[in-house]
Amino acid sequence: MKQSKRNIQRALPLDIALKIASSLQVLDLCSLGGCSRFWRGLCGSDSIWESLTKQRWPSLHSSLDPSTKGWREIYLRMHREKAGCAAEVVGFVEQCSLSGSIDVGDYQKAIEDLSSMQFSFEDVHMFLFKPKLNVLLNLVGLHYCIFCLEMPADRVMDTLVGCNIVKHKVHVKWWKLGRWFHGFRMRDECCSCWVSLEDLLTGKGEEVLGVLNRGAVHEVFRVEISISNPKSTSWCQSTQGEG
Repeated sequence: MKQSKRNIQRALPLDIALKIASSLQVLDLCSLGGCSRFWRGLCGSDSIWESLTKQRWPSLHSSLDPSTKGWREIYLRMHREKAGCAAEVVGFVEQCSLSGSIDVGDYQKAIEDLSSMQFSFEDVHMFLFKPKLNVLLNLVGLHYCIFCLEMPADRVMDTLVGCNIVKHKVHVKWWKLGRWFHGFRMRDECCSCWVSLEDLLTGKGEEVLGVLNRGAVHEVFRVEISISNPKSTSWCQSTQGEG
């Protein structure tokens, strides 16, 4: 068997082997590199890791200096840094949502943190679009991709489908100041809606997405995002979009 593998490797032109390795994602590339010394050397090629680094962090590659270390080392260092940053955001959101819900101010802070950490789309995909994560973290990642990275909706949708989280739902509730009528202010209004991540990308959740992006401003004085349907408070007047 070993002799057969060596014969295949000898018969495979180097440029074809390099093209095969260059077409792989990082995890597959690392797996292939563990097959033999031949593939380990090829999969460690600086040109492959340079391409992977620039693809994952397109806005950062101009500031990276591979002169002291190879591109593979740069990629691994960047990956570890982003993993640490992601852990901070995950911890923050989980701490703020111990009751099953998160205030919009904390929600927006998590998104601002991702922006300051210069997360790429692949970083979000890798660390925040995991199906076992709290859906609030999925939502933070989605919001960041839409408004901060301005990613095409179809590409984000394909990623959500591939991660099996596209149907994950959150419950969004917002309170609006009562309108004035003949010199009297009406009671404050409460609106609520269940939306899936898919809805937020297809336009069905456009109003909710706008509320999440604006936060508590103007007539909207409170916004709450939860993974369950919270009980209405005594100062709510109406509820819309339940179910």
